[in-house]
Amino acid sequence: MNDRKAIFLDRDGTLIEEKDYLHRPEQVVLLRGAPEALRRLRQAGFKLFIVSNQSGVGRGRFTLEDVAKVNARVTGELAGAGVRFEKIYIAPEAPDQPSRGRKPSPQFLLDARDEFGLFLEESYFVGDKMSDLECGWNANVKKSILVRTGYGKETAAAGDARLAQAVVVDDLAAAARWILDQK
Repeated sequence: MNDRKAIFLDRDGTLIEEKDYLHRPEQVVLLRGAPEALRRLRQAGFKLFIVSNQSGVGRGRFTLEDVAKVNARVTGELAGAGVRFEKIYIAPEAPDQPSRGRKPSPQFLLDARDEFGLFLEESYFVGDKMSDLECGWNANVKKSILVRTGYGKETAAAGDARLAQAVVVDDLAAAARWILDQK
């Protein structure tokens, strides 16, 4: 049963530095401590997934091919640190466009559950925005975790009462420590 739990991660502001409408692979900068944190989570038996809204596609700012190139850079850099993702889910729609998977929709987590045989109630969502936390809550994950990287500082400071349901930590390394301490 150990291999049936997952960590769902937002990409921009959680794994890599937040850059406005990032679409060039050479602009990818991994956040400090992210590779080691992800490696520890994998070693503990968690499957890793990226779940990312990429509204720049729907807004006409860049293409799905650009997103794929950035994702290849992210996964390539992390693979060098011994980190592998099971799958990357992308919602390319703009906020005003119909979307099956755009966060806070839990659809991609439900898809991953069905495809990989996961127990969402033993899984976690880590991100830097309320829509990330809501995505986790909507899928009934064990806990949604807000990191104070990317937009996380502003999200934490906004004072949304729903944050009482989340764990709020400084970064992905702290999120991994918190998750691993739950055993």
